Amino acid sequence: MMDRPPPTPETAFFWDIAEPLLTKPGTTIGTLMRFPCLRVNGNFFATCDHRTGDLIVKLARHRVAQLLVAGEGRPFAPAGRTFKEWATIPDRDEATWQALLAEAWTHARTR
Repeated sequence: MMDRPPPTPETAFFWDIAEPLLTKPGTTIGTLMRFPCLRVNGNFFATCDHRTGDLIVKLARHRVAQLLVAGEGRPFAPAGRTFKEWATIPDRDEATWQALLAEAWTHARTR
């Protein structure tokens, strides 16, 4: 497990919101595509875009589709390939991010 990375202006909001999850059993910081991410029981569940600070969460496909249709999220498509179980959440709303991180944690923990 790596330590919480030093925050940048872009990533500080994510790490502040994510901090309480690091006390949950099985939750660690790892890397995903060379960037710090959150894992539970070895499964990836969240990260943030290091350039924009947008939240990126892994959820069930149907849940990602709901977020996209509602306009609450955007597809996560690094290098042009869309990941169907990942959504990018650009709005910085603490309650929304906390709820989505908790949902992603539960989804990853039960996989």
